[in-house]
Amino acid sequence: MTEYNLTVIIPKDEDGNFLAICPALQGCYTDGETLEEALGMIKDAIKLHIEYRLENGESIPIEIYSSQLKIEV
Repeated sequence: MTEYNLTVIIPKDEDGNFLAICPALQGCYTDGETLEEALGMIKDAIKLHIEYRLENGESIPIEIYSSQLKIEV
């Protein structure tokens, strides 16, 4: 079993829901009414996404670097 470390970004939308996005896996996102629900759902989505890619002979992107940037405007 291979272990993957992937970045997940979770902003809150205008309706108060939490959108969970895994930027390394294009199209891998979900949402939830609570942070805990969104985290649980994105974990499931990531697992399914990786399993699908592996079954179809596709590579899994490896994150090289992630950072938060502070931008003043």
